[in-house]
Amino acid sequence: MSYKKEFIEFMVRAGVLTFGDFTTKSGRKTPYFVNTGNYKTGAQADKLGYFYASCIIENMAKGMISENIASLFGPAYKGIPISVATAIAMSREFDRDINYCFNRKEEKDHGEGGKMVGYKLQDGDSVLMVEDVITAGTAVRETLPQLMAAAKVKVEGLIISVDRMERGQGQKTAIQEIEEEFGIKTYPLVTVREIIDTLYNKEVDDKILIDDFVKERMEEYLERYCVQQQ
Repeated sequence: MSYKKEFIEFMVRAGVLTFGDFTTKSGRKTPYFVNTGNYKTGAQADKLGYFYASCIIENMAKGMISENIASLFGPAYKGIPISVATAIAMSREFDRDINYCFNRKEEKDHGEGGKMVGYKLQDGDSVLMVEDVITAGTAVRETLPQLMAAAKVKVEGLIISVDRMERGQGQKTAIQEIEEEFGIKTYPLVTVREIIDTLYNKEVDDKILIDDFVKERMEEYLERYCVQQQ
């Protein structure tokens, strides 16, 4: 759990986690926003890889994720730098040299060809997907056929930055739908509930980001759009 508070503050300082008035792609008015496209420096990429690696190691220790992951897989585009940064952190911080690969949006018709770049997947490999966030599970649905076309692999799970805990079109979250549809469990670094608990009336660089007013707005949003976890 030690990395969670640090990760939340890291997102704030990187301008990735912000508070105010935003509108999601689905048209929902939200008091907070997570934009991982705001990561832009080498130091941020380095730190982000460490947080993802920490989440993986934590869940390996719990027996939730296999110790024998053959490769990380980062769906294009935002998953690409995450997979590379995480593989570097796994090697440097945790002495685990792990492969990585990612897909192209369009198939290359010259050179080595194909849609996959990096480690060449083999039948029977266990693969761990790394992505920024899940909204509707579109990236998973698009890239799974590419993974299965490359080799008969087992997808161990999916690591994401933040679980917004929001319902999709039905009464379940996209994370729950992906687990039901594909049998893939998602492991978020943090949930929106952990963000509230960590930042409520707490200063980050001498500024309180979630005061009583912001917390009330976030609680109202969770009540309206999110699946309440037991």
